[in-house]
Amino acid sequence: MDDLLFSSIQAPNADPICRSIVNWVGEHTGLDVQFIDNLPWQEREQRFESGDIHAIWMCGLPYILKADQRDLPIELLAAPVMVGERYQHQPVYFSDVVVSQDSRFHSFTDLHGASWAYNEPHSHSGYNLTCYHLARIGRPKGFFGRVVQAGAHQTALEMVLDGRIDASAIDSTVLEAELQNHPEIAGRLRVIERLGPSPIPPWVIRQDLPQELVTAIRRAFLTMHTQPVGQELLVSGSIERFVTVNDRDYDPIREMTRQARQVRL
Repeated sequence: MDDLLFSSIQAPNADPICRSIVNWVGEHTGLDVQFIDNLPWQEREQRFESGDIHAIWMCGLPYILKADQRDLPIELLAAPVMVGERYQHQPVYFSDVVVSQDSRFHSFTDLHGASWAYNEPHSHSGYNLTCYHLARIGRPKGFFGRVVQAGAHQTALEMVLDGRIDASAIDSTVLEAELQNHPEIAGRLRVIERLGPSPIPPWVIRQDLPQELVTAIRRAFLTMHTQPVGQELLVSGSIERFVTVNDRDYDPIREMTRQARQVRL
């Protein structure tokens, strides 16, 4: 067959490590692979749905929405375990609620009436989990004074940093990558709340590929950390290893989504 096409609809700051992982998978399976990063994320997602892209790293919310369609032939490939004490060697992540360092806000409840940015409504960490949290604290409507859609986690973070917005919930892995890439911003931010943990965004693959192909690709992901070059590559992306996950592992996001639907930001 032609090249196997991989992509990501995670934050752009994850594209370099994704490309390296995909190249490594190609080298260790003997498959011709290509990482697609020159398209808007919406088009990448559409091409995965149509079968033009074969595997993709996606948020848990769009995963459950697609998996529950039943007529879309997809399956879970693997999920990352991130480096860091708070991840407890599990495939989970958080949403860090950030404000500027000199902000008057010190907890989530302080944000009543504040301005808020979210990345986009199909994001679990940036939107869905915030709605779930508001449902849990009994504030389904009118909690924030002003809400804007930033379009991306990194854009929402920039809006907090330059004072356009009071606060936002940022995927913890995105925030950690931004702090690693731009350590100068660390002193300009404060995390006032940690939402989660949630099941981490998984790699998902087309189920209509030959099963032996899927098995070989999955094995490459799952054994990457056992080889020195693979482990070094993973560490560069703050990933400990990849692990097997199944559809039931994402039931917590299904339940959070059910409760989040009663909330309007």
